[in-house]
Amino acid sequence: MIRLLIGLGAAFLIQPSFADVDKLRVPAGFAIERLNFEVSNARQMALTDSGILIVGSRREGKVYAVADALTADQPEVVTLFTGLTMPSGVAVHDGDLYIGAVNRIIRVRNIEQHLVTTPPHQVWMDDLPDHPHHGWKYLKVGPDGHLYVPVGAPCNICLSQDERFASLLRVNMATATAEIWARGIRNTVGFDWHPQTRRLWFTDNGRDMMGDDVPPEEINVITKPGQHFGYPFLHGENIADPRYGDHEAGRTLTFTSPVLNIQAHSAALGIDFYTGDHFPAEYSGALFVAEHGSWNRSSKVGYRVSVVLPGPEGELIYRPFVEGWLVGQIPWGRPNDVLVTPAGHLLISDDAEGVIYRVRYEET
Repeated sequence: MIRLLIGLGAAFLIQPSFADVDKLRVPAGFAIERLNFEVSNARQMALTDSGILIVGSRREGKVYAVADALTADQPEVVTLFTGLTMPSGVAVHDGDLYIGAVNRIIRVRNIEQHLVTTPPHQVWMDDLPDHPHHGWKYLKVGPDGHLYVPVGAPCNICLSQDERFASLLRVNMATATAEIWARGIRNTVGFDWHPQTRRLWFTDNGRDMMGDDVPPEEINVITKPGQHFGYPFLHGENIADPRYGDHEAGRTLTFTSPVLNIQAHSAALGIDFYTGDHFPAEYSGALFVAEHGSWNRSSKVGYRVSVVLPGPEGELIYRPFVEGWLVGQIPWGRPNDVLVTPAGHLLISDDAEGVIYRVRYEET
């Protein structure tokens, strides 16, 4: 049975069939499986120290906890929260769970001891912008011990009075106070720190309504606080915005170019660096990218997981890693986030099917 999934201004034909996992293609030597539980509208993932998988959602307003998600044949799913506003972002730090729900961040102390519906919790932060457009969150704690929180642009293309829009915030974990760490970021729903350089890499979704192939999706690197990555004045390396390209507010700014451009409308979202030792050596330090898929392009792109590998001369090698969610012009799944497990496997959340996949390397 084909169902209709309504997105932002678009409708997607989604044909669910769990057997379709057999249609997914991975590189030689790898295998992919669907974990045996469902988490509707699965978005960002996080793991506790004991292996409890936390999963946020956007449309459902729910946050899930799955004990023994990676080891049990039939793991139990606990719905921690319902009725939250787009609680897509989740992070675990020092045993506590942090949930990003647009303008609020909720904290659950010692989450491993509170795997129940509506566990004891507090509103840890509640003064973020409350605009829902690009308001859903992606949370991670950096090597510096601060929580990083994006605030997407409240529009397709615009200048905002509130300078926190189109930025990435760094939040002090002791005081829950935020500072703007980077600007000119239209909408990042994925970032991670390079395992050697400790620099923050992030995806950024390009604006809509400029054509099938312009502007690109971006992968950027923050090398120092305060950098500006172009939005809404400049896209990609040198594509001036039709409306804001010559705006006086951008004439004195210095923009930082992407380190990698990805096909426009692919919707590059969650990313994670490979820090395990289960995959072959060429994947050491590789960056996995969930490409959620296009919604307003004449022919669809994305709907896959890609990998960015370090090349022998310092260049970046970008190529598909998992494909098959798009059959012709019909998508049956939408990868949203990726997460490397302590065992060195790769988890992939699919917010259309509400499932989690695991990629293993079949050692010979």
